[in-house]
Amino acid sequence: MTERKPPGVSFESWADRQIREAEERGEFADLPGTGEPLPSLDKPYTEQWWVERKMRDENLSWLPPSLALRKEAQEARERAAAARSEAEVRSVLSEINTRIEEAIRHPPEGPPHRLVPFDVESAVREWRSGRSGR
Repeated sequence: MTERKPPGVSFESWADRQIREAEERGEFADLPGTGEPLPSLDKPYTEQWWVERKMRDENLSWLPPSLALRKEAQEARERAAAARSEAEVRSVLSEINTRIEEAIRHPPEGPPHRLVPFDVESAVREWRSGRSGR
């Protein structure tokens, strides 16, 4: 679409002609996402949608590293509570404990995280008692 709109032609008819000619040349054939619904069509509109999408696509966080670790610790606690086996509880908590211990040795940017490693054995006992009540 490098040519200029000729004088005397309405913009709408000129644009329509450009689109029609591009379709005839096949320039719209095989575009990525053809025939698929628009992503996030059912989500509410926010003015920062493009920032949110970029951050999601590049796996970035809105939170400073110390707060992101707090969030990960909370999610690990929830995953451990929903685990299907003791081994899974131990695995989830051991993984986050490694990250917490690293953050204790080398504090990340942001406010203090105030995290201590999870007591894995205590968490396993809680998980067991929660299972026996079902």
